[in-house]
Amino acid sequence: MSTVRATISAGVCGFVTEVLAQCEDSQHVSFEIATPCEKVQKLAEILPTVDAFDEIGSGFNGQVMTAVRECFQGCCSGCAVPVGVFKAMQVAAKLALPQDVTMSFERL
Repeated sequence: MSTVRATISAGVCGFVTEVLAQCEDSQHVSFEIATPCEKVQKLAEILPTVDAFDEIGSGFNGQVMTAVRECFQGCCSGCAVPVGVFKAMQVAAKLALPQDVTMSFERL
């Protein structure tokens, strides 16, 4: 079994989300998500076990991003958590290497 933990600090909201992505067969990934954010909690409730191969092929039309569109609207549309969930899925299914992702912003 491959298990990946992603810790995502979403930004100015101050919420930190812990994602556990688990994969037993290098294809089907399930999630456990812990967060104080209500929108991410809703995502955690509706996110099914996904076929990582299908998700890669479907991209923004896959089950992960479809669930994200259902839960995140308004200013939360730019939240970093969905990308973290998708990346955790890829790493758990051994479709990506576990490399940290960062973003920094500077007002000019």
